[in-house]
Amino acid sequence: MNGLGDMMKQLQDMQSQMQENMEKNQQALNELEIEGSAGAGLVKVIMNGRHDVKRVAIDDSLMVEDKEMLEDLLAAAVNDCVRKVEHENKKIMGNLTGGMQMPPGFKMPF
Repeated sequence: MNGLGDMMKQLQDMQSQMQENMEKNQQALNELEIEGSAGAGLVKVIMNGRHDVKRVAIDDSLMVEDKEMLEDLLAAAVNDCVRKVEHENKKIMGNLTGGMQMPPGFKMPF
């Protein structure tokens, strides 16, 4: 019976370590700042790992363009940033799962 008790203790330790690593990775993602851009860098968006937009920069030369073009460039920059954040999320969380593929749409933490 002692072997079973030791195995349970090991599993609890592993679970605790995994939870700690997940919290560290989540904190790293929250502090991460990723830049997305559009229009050859004329519009830039900075976003953190939680997909919160932190900053938007629009080149002065675009202020004479029509509103629709500016809106399109802003949407493209946000989408570029979202893709980059998702890539970083997968990379960081992949370290936690040891490279094991998660099911599509699976979000961590639970």
